[in-house]
Amino acid sequence: LFASLSIWGWGGLGVVLFLITFGPFAIFYLAFYILCFIGGFCVLMTKSSTFIKKVLEEMKSESKPIKIDRRLTGSSIIDEPLQQVIQFALRDYIQYWYYTLSDDETFLLEIRQTVQNALVEFSTRSKEVDWQPYFTTRLVDDFATHLRVFRKAQERLNEREDPKQRDAPEELLDSFFEAEVEMERKICRDVVCMSRKDEEGFLRDLCEVLLYLLLPPGDFHNKNMRYLLKEVLARGVLLPLINQLSDPDYINQFVIWMIRDSSCNYEAFLNILKLTDKVAELEAVKDKVLEELQYLRSLDTGGDDINFIKNQINSLLFVKKICETRIQRLQSGKEVDTLKLAANFGKLCVIPLEHIIAHNIALQFFMDYMQHMGGQAILFFWLTVEGYRVTAQQQLEVLQNSQRDGKIQSSQTTKGLLRSAALGVYDQYLSEKASPRVEVDEASVTRLAQKLNKEDPTPEIFDEIQKKVYDMMLRDERFYPSFKQHPLYVRMLAELDMLKEPSYMGSDHGDGESFNGSPTGSINLSLDDLSSGSVDESVQLHAFISDTGVCNDHGKTYALYTLTVIRKNSDGSEDIWKTYRRYSDFHDFHMRITEQFETLGPILKLPGKKTFNNMDREFLEKRKKDLNSYLQLLLNPEMVKACPMLMPHVYDFLENKAYSKGKGDFARKMDTFVNPLRSSMRNVSNAVKSLPDSLAEGVSKVSADMGRMSEKLGQDIKHSIFKVPPLIAKSDIDPEHCRISAQLDDNVDDNIPLRVMLLLMDEVFDLKERNQWLRRNIKNLLQQLIKATSGDTINRKIVDHVDYMTSPEQVSDYVKRFRDSYWPNGILAETPPHRDKSLRMRTRVAAKTTLLGIMPDELKHIIGAETTRKGILRVFDMFQHQPLNRRLACVFLEGYLETLFPQYKFPELFVKLHSRSPRVLRYSQKLRSLHKR
Repeated sequence: LFASLSIWGWGGLGVVLFLITFGPFAIFYLAFYILCFIGGFCVLMTKSSTFIKKVLEEMKSESKPIKIDRRLTGSSIIDEPLQQVIQFALRDYIQYWYYTLSDDETFLLEIRQTVQNALVEFSTRSKEVDWQPYFTTRLVDDFATHLRVFRKAQERLNEREDPKQRDAPEELLDSFFEAEVEMERKICRDVVCMSRKDEEGFLRDLCEVLLYLLLPPGDFHNKNMRYLLKEVLARGVLLPLINQLSDPDYINQFVIWMIRDSSCNYEAFLNILKLTDKVAELEAVKDKVLEELQYLRSLDTGGDDINFIKNQINSLLFVKKICETRIQRLQSGKEVDTLKLAANFGKLCVIPLEHIIAHNIALQFFMDYMQHMGGQAILFFWLTVEGYRVTAQQQLEVLQNSQRDGKIQSSQTTKGLLRSAALGVYDQYLSEKASPRVEVDEASVTRLAQKLNKEDPTPEIFDEIQKKVYDMMLRDERFYPSFKQHPLYVRMLAELDMLKEPSYMGSDHGDGESFNGSPTGSINLSLDDLSSGSVDESVQLHAFISDTGVCNDHGKTYALYTLTVIRKNSDGSEDIWKTYRRYSDFHDFHMRITEQFETLGPILKLPGKKTFNNMDREFLEKRKKDLNSYLQLLLNPEMVKACPMLMPHVYDFLENKAYSKGKGDFARKMDTFVNPLRSSMRNVSNAVKSLPDSLAEGVSKVSADMGRMSEKLGQDIKHSIFKVPPLIAKSDIDPEHCRISAQLDDNVDDNIPLRVMLLLMDEVFDLKERNQWLRRNIKNLLQQLIKATSGDTINRKIVDHVDYMTSPEQVSDYVKRFRDSYWPNGILAETPPHRDKSLRMRTRVAAKTTLLGIMPDELKHIIGAETTRKGILRVFDMFQHQPLNRRLACVFLEGYLETLFPQYKFPELFVKLHSRSPRVLRYSQKLRSLHKR
């Protein structure tokens, strides 16, 4: 009751106070306000849907559409395919999942605009960069330095005694990155190349820096956008690209594709099977051979096809036997060092001393041997006298020509220079103060001294003593006779491709090793093995030149040779026919077979070409005799057995039909030009004739007078030849502990592309292993060969080629190739099928064969066949390790970014990113400990 009274009391009090405050009509106003509120609310609720729709329509009408400028690089031929690539990428990588979330295309337009902005910035920076130094110097330098580190790693492994450590891939990787940190000092890429997690982190850091440089500030500061693009670039673009480029199988396929125009070299293929130490490669080739044999034997053919199939089957059986023999040797542990075995037990072919000292490659090994035996002064004396004779003959000829032409030239000056040179040779090698002194009889030395004092020196003044020195080298048991039994002699034969690998005999022949020395030196099988090739021994072929005539065709006179060919068949019958060939036909045929069968070069000698009086009857009879000897050697039964694949070429040449030349006139002329480099034994004397100073500079014991005299005599020739600066300008740099570019002089910019190419060649074939005298002559010879074929335009051609490769037309072609390979017919390409191990191994063999097959004979005869093979196989082996390929791709990417953004501190960034490697820390601690000592 009390509670109810209080409620009514307080309520009545409130009403009284309200009426007193607002008046008696306030209650009517309150009711009116409430009714208005309720009515307005009802009206608003009925009109809300129409109002919201109008608001949305007004907002859409006020929003402006995004306009995308389709210009990217400023070149329409590049922009068109590039826009298609962007469209396909957005369609296949973003739209397919985005449309499941929203139908609004604003996000897609913003993404496209961002990508285009980055490409425009990238294109603008690319146009501001001079790409020639990168492609002609930096790129080659990075590759050559990578090869140098790999070679040093191989050398360290070969020094280890445990064979398991030498063959373990992980040991090679460890040795490689140890050599890298020693060269780079502050950088080691082992963590990035061998750890997937660290590699992804490195690429993310790099992509974030690139986004900062390429994106507008507003897009970069949008964290969601930046993180998304960083992941797409790092894991969707760069990582798959590096995975593909570092795959050894992909590289092998690319090599085969690059050299697809080169025909497969049969001899190179057999050499690869002989040299491989991978059983998996031999097994893969053997399985393919068995598959092909099964297919050929299943064919039901007759007539002429049966002979062709029979030859194919015999060839495949021959390859199968090589593979089985090699596999048996490797699995049984019979693999031996060919050079050591030949030096101890081999019957080697003999090369005369006169040929050794006149051939660049052979002279290198004989010079090393003479230095080891303490007889280098004798050899250097002989070589120096050769240089003196050539120089004296040249200067006397110049003097006679100038006097005949009425020009004034002092004969006393020339004779004074010759006397100074002759006295320099005498003082250095024959006088009592000479050290070491050439030991010859004193009577001869006394007669020479009297001639030098009383007579004018002639080119033949040293002939008497030089002959005695030659006889000393030839007959003294310490020199040439012992050299023929020394391992250096075996290495020399290997470089000349005149060494044959020992053949493993099966159970029918015992378990021993045998060695067969042969000038052909091609296949590692005995003649019994070779006889199982594709040669039908029941058919014998004979050919000889029966007549010679002179023909005239449209004013051109040439000799024509009548060949009589006799073929004895297995049934006793004979086929006889005549065919007609010119000397150019013989020359073209010889070029064909020596290119395909490299080992025929040293033993098959085609008569030389004569420019003048080549229609003389006496000359034609002599050439007929020489060509007959050539044919008899070519058709010799032993030759047929040794080269079973040669006979189809011989039959084609001897058939009674017009001969189809494979070489043009220019190719034959070039072959004639380089023929002395290929087959003659006069390379050293030729180099001396063209470079009188090269010999004197190379021999350390030549006197200063001789050097000055030779410098004066060869001044004109040097000015015309040595326009290329010296390859190595910084002599104080240890080349084994620096990059290739450190060997170039920073102050000299001329001819850098050519110099870097020669340095790369030096690194590939490891020419530093040769003695300095011959190394200098080899480089001089290479420079002369390049200048003789291309002149001073070689560098301009390199630069022009770089300009062409970076032209808009070529860039457009690259983009189109990329588009067509990833989106053939506008559809995303399917994932390529998995390639099994057997297919990968056969690809390795094919890639090695292709690389070895394109090496020209001129190169092999300049630096040696064995050196050429080792260099090519070293480069191939380098690409068979995926972590090392990742390192090379990383180095190329770093060099590209440093060139593209030269104003930013990318080198310091890479040092910071790669210095996280534990090897860098260990190497730094090692250096600090050495400094403290």
